[in-house]
Amino acid sequence: MSRKKIMLTCAVTGAGSTTKKHPGVPVTPAQIAAACIEAAKAGASTVHIHVRDPATGEGGRDPAHFREVVARIRESATDVVLNLTCGMGGRLVLDDEDPSIMITGTDMAKPLERMEHVRELLPEICTIDCGSMNFGREVAINRVGDLERMARFAQELGVKPELEVFDYGQVEIARHLIDCGLIDGAPLFQLCLGIAGGTPATTEAMLALRNALPPGAQWGAFGISKSEFPMVAQAAILGGNVRVGLEDNLYLEAGRLASNGELVDKALKILSLLDVTVMTPAETRAALGLTQRH
Repeated sequence: MSRKKIMLTCAVTGAGSTTKKHPGVPVTPAQIAAACIEAAKAGASTVHIHVRDPATGEGGRDPAHFREVVARIRESATDVVLNLTCGMGGRLVLDDEDPSIMITGTDMAKPLERMEHVRELLPEICTIDCGSMNFGREVAINRVGDLERMARFAQELGVKPELEVFDYGQVEIARHLIDCGLIDGAPLFQLCLGIAGGTPATTEAMLALRNALPPGAQWGAFGISKSEFPMVAQAAILGGNVRVGLEDNLYLEAGRLASNGELVDKALKILSLLDVTVMTPAETRAALGLTQRH
């Protein structure tokens, strides 16, 4: 009997202030590209890519940085599937005493400005965060009208959206985009668990979100921090794809900082014990109906 196959995404850097906690978090475009190639060689099907400001290490959205990362990956020997974030440009930070005042850290952009790098680089996948929410002590702003514009633009570009949902209500917003005819083919969901302000990383929460998805949807899930590897196992058991990476968790085990390649390797070992194998990039493209573009 053939073994079950799923997709494994590695989210190599994210946008959080993790560089202060782990010196190995990639920051420059060269480092981020190298991390993607490392993850691909370790066995990741897909890499999820943020960029950072090389001067500060903080999350950024400069198309020039995305351009360099993608060029370096495409010039390498790997054919890993590229998934570029569109989550930046919706960050609202308000003064504690007077919430009518936006303070340093706020980064609000027009919907299509948040996708300029996608228009230029045409990855196979781009993310759409399906709703506004508290994100720690900040607020992530993703209005329904903005999401409609972003989904329509991705559709026009022929880039498949990964619909990132952080709570049950965001599943309903994603279903709205589908009902509006803005998502082609089987929708692809990512269930994001454990973020402060969102759904907890528990079996019950993952199952509830999975059961709320529309028929025929393809989905994956991840947990952050110490929940990363338990959620790898849980997602695989429930029939989903999986994600690991330094965006979500910095440690291979208690007290031991990880690399992206090591996180992928540990996920592969867990999946092997569950009699699950990971799709190659070519198999991932076939499963999602994607076309590789170089």
